[in-house]
Amino acid sequence: MEAKVKWVDGLRFVAESASGHQVVMDGNRGENGPSPMEMVLMSAGTCSAIDVVSILEKGRHEVQGCEVKLTSIRREEAPRLFTHINLHFVVTGKTLTEKVVERAVSLSAEKYCSVALMLGKAVEITHSHEILPA
Repeated sequence: MEAKVKWVDGLRFVAESASGHQVVMDGNRGENGPSPMEMVLMSAGTCSAIDVVSILEKGRHEVQGCEVKLTSIRREEAPRLFTHINLHFVVTGKTLTEKVVERAVSLSAEKYCSVALMLGKAVEITHSHEILPA
């Protein structure tokens, strides 16, 4: 996998993936785009959500919505590393049970989400979920 990052001006950069997609990132507390740490947090949520939806759909469950609300704690001093991340899944569907959603979240956390598994080597990561009726 490859990517490139190009400086635009100030602390604004454009990151481009090997597939040609671009994202503006900003080191000025998000004035013109997400910060790199926000991108890391959002990547963990997206990676995990992909897993959860995929697992539920492969189990022939009708998923109508999946949102991940991420909260984090960072060190006060530099480097401002994450010390804790919680991924809270809000899943909507007609045939979803507590057991099925809990299994999908656990599989993502323990086996499939490469972003969260990588981060988990240095950060305490927790997961929670709720099911909303369709």
